[in-house]
Amino acid sequence: MTVLSDATLRATADKLIAAHAEASRTNEWTFFVDELYAPNCIYTCEYAGVMRVVANGIDEIKATHYGRDMQVGWEGWTFPYENVYTGTSNRLVTHWYNRGPGRRTDGSFFQTPGISFITLDEDARICEQFDMFDLAHQMLLCDELEAAGLLSATLKQQWVLPMKERLINQLGDQ
Repeated sequence: MTVLSDATLRATADKLIAAHAEASRTNEWTFFVDELYAPNCIYTCEYAGVMRVVANGIDEIKATHYGRDMQVGWEGWTFPYENVYTGTSNRLVTHWYNRGPGRRTDGSFFQTPGISFITLDEDARICEQFDMFDLAHQMLLCDELEAAGLLSATLKQQWVLPMKERLINQLGDQ
């Protein structure tokens, strides 16, 4: 595999960050997938050991991670990036936030951190992505948003309650 330069790694990360900023603004999450992801990319998201979503290829990525998963009440949420770290073997690590709508009374954001481990192919397209975030803190954040009247009823019914049930069942099995 061709080893990409640090400048190329950062340029690709900048494209991803810009695409996510635009998607956060428009709530259209599939427009950038064909350009930034390799046709055979594998995109995995771990949800605290209670659910694993794996998409194989662009069509599945658009149908799951950026399609179905972003269309269940995430309107008003943004996913800003805090940092990008470049590594060896065409790898990036991105630190970002799941940022809910509105702000707390102290002015801080309703948010929880996440991290992505990304590998680029020789064409500087994402060929593997592995996302992780703290699901328990995400559930607490959703509770806080609900108390503030900012949580989408759709998100609560289709994502929050099922995830809480999965977490409870996982912990109850111990």
